[in-house]
Amino acid sequence: MGKPAAVLKETHMDREFPMSQSNFDTIKTIAYDISGITLGSHKKNLVYNRLSRRIRERGLTGFDQYCQLLGVPNNNEMTDFINAITTNLTSFFRENHHFDYLQETVFPELLKSKSTSKSIRIWSAGCSTGEEPYTISMCLNEKMPVESWNIKVLASDLDTEVVQHGKTGVYSADRVDDIELQRKKRWFQKSPQGNVVKVKPELQKIVSFMPLNLLQDWPMKGKFDIIFCRNVVIYFDKETQKKLFDRFADMLTPNGYLFIGNSETLNRISDRFESLGKTIYRKIK
Repeated sequence: MGKPAAVLKETHMDREFPMSQSNFDTIKTIAYDISGITLGSHKKNLVYNRLSRRIRERGLTGFDQYCQLLGVPNNNEMTDFINAITTNLTSFFRENHHFDYLQETVFPELLKSKSTSKSIRIWSAGCSTGEEPYTISMCLNEKMPVESWNIKVLASDLDTEVVQHGKTGVYSADRVDDIELQRKKRWFQKSPQGNVVKVKPELQKIVSFMPLNLLQDWPMKGKFDIIFCRNVVIYFDKETQKKLFDRFADMLTPNGYLFIGNSETLNRISDRFESLGKTIYRKIK
């Protein structure tokens, strides 16, 4: 049962830094303009909790001063601001049917279609702390001739902190609890204390990480055979989603694959893909 309205009101008044509706509107506008993220009113508490830490760290008096700082051109807070409001939720083999489809359907197809070039490019867009691209790398190492082919996985995220975490390949041991024992032994090294694991060099070898804002210019020149962009566009409005999926289509090879999150859809958003079911799509134009 939720708190009575009076109690909620009192709790908000007791906050260290009062956040006005005008403050929230300013933050919401800046977040959308910079990253495409839409912050609904239900995100107010999340915004308050995460940005109040930034106010403390910057030694500011409150949200009025913080919003003024964000409004200064070329300010040095914007990266930390984006990192703070970005939600990162991920796990190894999340939405596992996608990885089954990779190994059972997509990889055998690529072995035939790419037999001449022996080159495969995969993009994990919105990679968070790296579990998704390393899962892709596991699948590749298990089913594809990684040593003799030119196979690369690009992992990108808006949040610079999670990109740095992904580069290290180090995770708490409980992050791999749900991975089957054989895979765990093959692809992870456990610390002497047993509380930390590190992905093995073979997995890291084909994965490269970079910070990237999906709404800004992309430095990549070549096309991708597969793009993963899962549970990212749910934070974008429909118009932004349309533009993004159109850009993804441009970046995919003919008949390339796009994997999106279980709560997402391309229905009435893009006509450049055909649905293969289970949030798996193939580029058709």
